[in-house]
Amino acid sequence: MNAVKIEGAVALVTGANRGIGRALVQALLSRGAKKVYATARDPQSLRDLGHARLVSLQLDVTDAEQIRALEVAASDVNLLFNNAGVALGNGIAGPAALDLARREMEVNFFGVLQVLQCLAPTLAKNGGGAVINIGSAAGLTNLPFLPTYSASKAALHSLTQGARMLLSRQGTSVFGVYAGPVDTDMIRQLEMPKASPRDAAMAILEGIEAGQEDIFPDAFGVDFGRRYQSSPKESERQNAAMFASLAA
Repeated sequence: MNAVKIEGAVALVTGANRGIGRALVQALLSRGAKKVYATARDPQSLRDLGHARLVSLQLDVTDAEQIRALEVAASDVNLLFNNAGVALGNGIAGPAALDLARREMEVNFFGVLQVLQCLAPTLAKNGGGAVINIGSAAGLTNLPFLPTYSASKAALHSLTQGARMLLSRQGTSVFGVYAGPVDTDMIRQLEMPKASPRDAAMAILEGIEAGQEDIFPDAFGVDFGRRYQSSPKESERQNAAMFASLAA
């Protein structure tokens, strides 16, 4: 895969109001991106990110009309960071589990697919560029304490693989990011070592510039990636053991 240069690029980041998304916006600006479109459901949540090279946009990745508006609002983009995501369910039993799982799929999978469908022609027009899907190590081996979230990220992983092949025809590189625990609102309640969003964001950009198809942006992720590539089944057993220890 071709390496991608951050300096001088025009990037769009979904879910930019917090966590890895906010850190990606800041890292892109610090690494010399020409312009960064920072998107969130509530643009007011982006006010403190004010910068001469930053453009705030309203975007709910489940809203088809707002997604279509990106074709005009971000017509010069060449780096697309699909970062927006939710983790809602913590089990598969109970009356709410199905509704929560559907919501996770709407944001974590269908939202990415819709944004990709909208902006892939724009990327082609602007020379190809790159798509960066912010997935999770949980999308490679299910985390039992987030089973339906893990399933939605597994769907994103599969989409990333397909998009990599299909979009290569237009010169677009597609990267998958598989983070371990990062200190964001999503997993703040879990007592375990976590990487900082800033460190994860910088590692993601370094991976993109190095042309790494699969990026593991934190120490847990790097170790997990090695274990997964060696034995997916053993990785499953180890995740189950980690769940047991956290639940004890």
